[in-house]
Amino acid sequence: MPQRAGRDPARALLSAAAREGRSVLMPPILLGLAATASGIAQAWLVATLLAALLGFGTAGWSSLSAAAALAVLQVALTVAQETAAARAGETARSTLRRRIFTRLLGETPSSRPAGEGAALVVDRVEAMEGYFARWVPAAALAVMAPLAIAFAAAAADPLSGVILFAAGLLVPVGMAASGVGAAMASRRQFDALQQLSGRFLNRMRGLPTLVLFRRQEDEARALDAAAQELRRRTMRVLRLAFLSTGALELIAAAVLGCLAWRHGNLAAAGHPAPVSALFCLLLVPAFFAPFRAFSVAYHERMSAQGAAAALAPILAAEPPGGLRLEEVPPSVTLVVDHLSHRPDPARPLAIDDVSFRVLPGEALVLSGPSGSGKSTILKLLMGFSRPDAGRIALNGRDALGLAPAELRRMIAYLPQRPVLLRASIRENIRLARPEADDDAVEAAARAAQVTAFAQDLPEGLGTMVGEGGHGLSGGQRLRVALARAFLRDAPIVLLDEPTAHLDPATEALVLDSLRRLCTGRTAIIASHSAALRARFPKVLELRDGRVVPQRRAVNT
Repeated sequence: MPQRAGRDPARALLSAAAREGRSVLMPPILLGLAATASGIAQAWLVATLLAALLGFGTAGWSSLSAAAALAVLQVALTVAQETAAARAGETARSTLRRRIFTRLLGETPSSRPAGEGAALVVDRVEAMEGYFARWVPAAALAVMAPLAIAFAAAAADPLSGVILFAAGLLVPVGMAASGVGAAMASRRQFDALQQLSGRFLNRMRGLPTLVLFRRQEDEARALDAAAQELRRRTMRVLRLAFLSTGALELIAAAVLGCLAWRHGNLAAAGHPAPVSALFCLLLVPAFFAPFRAFSVAYHERMSAQGAAAALAPILAAEPPGGLRLEEVPPSVTLVVDHLSHRPDPARPLAIDDVSFRVLPGEALVLSGPSGSGKSTILKLLMGFSRPDAGRIALNGRDALGLAPAELRRMIAYLPQRPVLLRASIRENIRLARPEADDDAVEAAARAAQVTAFAQDLPEGLGTMVGEGGHGLSGGQRLRVALARAFLRDAPIVLLDEPTAHLDPATEALVLDSLRRLCTGRTAIIASHSAALRARFPKVLELRDGRVVPQRRAVNT
């Protein structure tokens, strides 16, 4: 969304989101005003009843019944307001989470640690719910509801109304005294939470390695130190919250004392309007109730600003541009011309002056030792990185001119370690093309020989697998990922070590499926496997990022 120059990006994000969600933010505000009006009327009736009990005037059962009815109505309006506020927060949170997740998907996958991305989508967006569910309604009611109550008090006793007006002006001063510090403390607390979340997720993924090298105790101490730092920062935020609440209660006590002193002196001389005196005293709790809600929600605002400070740059970034495809071409000729890339400026070129050409129906095997640049070439072809020099052409047109999402529409990718979600085998296959019907999914499963092992499972393709494919062997997970590539039915196939860590029997099965997958498609295969190179004779040997010249046989 556009932001004005010089404006705080975090505040701009929150303000724009509030404007977009105005339709769901108005109901809790209107319900809160209705509850305030009901409370004012109820206070007058209760004051009338109390004055009658003290011998001033008369009041009957009708006044008592009306006060009871207003009390029930006020409770009902308050419950309805909280429900509407929760709905507004949930709507805003889901909208923000969808937008930030869409932007994260548009980034280069390796540009942000997984733990940091999870903290952004989950923790930071979650922290912004209170801004819409509590802060926006509370901020509006903190202005309108006390004004209405002060006017009602002024109508009964002008000086009491002036006292309430003056107290209402003092409240923002106390709030501002702690607000700046709360914003800074909240931002630091969220930074510590994000770092802890990212570190914990990464260490959990590498837990077997840590145990193998006996580093688990050291990492446990490091995580404990990070958790203690988060605890200290959280306590700083809470201290500032209590300071703000204490200032508000001090002002409320002073106002109550002033009104009691004024009306007490009048009562000693024979109060001219005892009902009005009791009415003004009863309005004090109602007058400060919106400020108390505002005080609590104020810290929700500070937390939301801390979270928005991390989200705003991502949402403000321009989405990647590029050309759009009217339709995916049925076949693609891939030409890589003098391609060079240096991912890290402090390190040598990962690939240097690499050129090759692959026609439809051909499969090129990128061979070479680890670190020779095979995976780097695949990342460049998928648009996850941009080369420093050279050209990638698809059917004679520059591939870098396409939008990244459009480039990936033409690609089916099989990684070395496929990622399977906690879902059924069928759902994991359908991930490649969500709109595919069951017949297409089953055809892809047969082509990848998934049905060969799925038929022995309790529910066939409907069998649930655990996170990361828990419950399936490495070869079975690979075949599920291979079925995704069949279902994708893209003209370009990129395979990264598809037969690594497989036993010979499983490798033979996978190679048969790979040959069927590559038939009629443009295929690039990064592999060390001698068996795979024997099946696909077109090989490009790489070493230290450069193409190794092929030796020509010399006739004697």
